[in-house]
Amino acid sequence: IHAPIGKATFGEAELLANLTALIEALVRARPAAVKGQYLRTITIASTMGPGIKVDPAEAQALTKVA
Repeated sequence: IHAPIGKATFGEAELLANLTALIEALVRARPAAVKGQYLRTITIASTMGPGIKVDPAEAQALTKVA
């Protein structure tokens, strides 16, 4: 899935809130038949910038804390 989480003008808190909301929506939309790890890789990038890999387990942990 490719989804924007913000713009370059957004602050760190706004980007984190949007990322958290996206991950929560993906986890809620998980089909019951899917077994094992649902989110395998997460990469964040600007439009033309290099991708930065994010650990899916840490990203999901953020949603539980926030």
